[in-house]
Amino acid sequence: MPHPPDRKALGLWLLAAVLAGLAWMLPRIPQPLQYHDFADRRACFGVANCFDTASNSLFVLAGLAGLHFLFNKRGRRAFIDAREAIPYRLFFLFAILVGLGSAYYHLAPDNGRLVWDRAAIALALMSLFAAILCERVSVAAGLRLLPWLYAAGLGSVAWWAWSEAHGSGDLRAYGLMQLYPMLLIPLLLRLYPPRYSGDRDILAVIGLYLLALLCDLTDHQITALTGVASGHTAKHIIAALAMYWVMVRLKRRRIL
Repeated sequence: MPHPPDRKALGLWLLAAVLAGLAWMLPRIPQPLQYHDFADRRACFGVANCFDTASNSLFVLAGLAGLHFLFNKRGRRAFIDAREAIPYRLFFLFAILVGLGSAYYHLAPDNGRLVWDRAAIALALMSLFAAILCERVSVAAGLRLLPWLYAAGLGSVAWWAWSEAHGSGDLRAYGLMQLYPMLLIPLLLRLYPPRYSGDRDILAVIGLYLLALLCDLTDHQITALTGVASGHTAKHIIAALAMYWVMVRLKRRRIL
């Protein structure tokens, strides 16, 4: 007998399609002309934009910590199916690349360098999304979708870069790739039964990432308020903490 269709999965696919349709119906969203004008331009020890650049080392440390955990004995015992570790390993690898790509960008901010930063961010987000799909829907489904998620994430960055190069910048696709994990992961937690504890930690990761985005949007205001740290530096610190918290969740969760 054929298996009946998974109504929950169909509902999620329908929601994703509706969001994509709504994004397409919106007018294009150009990148603000002042995007590269960050509040903190201080240099130190010969490093341009020192604090925005140096704070990216936290992404590298979070990625290394995650990989170290996954490849030790305790990390290998953290999964019911060993294949579930694959998207997490890729997530922490891309966390390192986020740090390197963002540091490269902040040394001399421009659109050409920003491509590398955004590509690494998109790949890290899609890795986390696939990891939760493996845990809540099925390992096969998560791994089967992983290359398509990567293609969508990189495609959104490529579309933005191409549109900027042709004078009609459009961030709609990249914004959609940011929205999907933030919205769909909590729905996966709600709709599918857990195999591990630690759902609150996943929600904490999403909350930290959203807070990091808010700090980025208020870069100049936070700098004016504190007089020391910029909003963009705070974004790096909080986003790196979100990536580290993924490892914290893996360390302390239990198999149910």
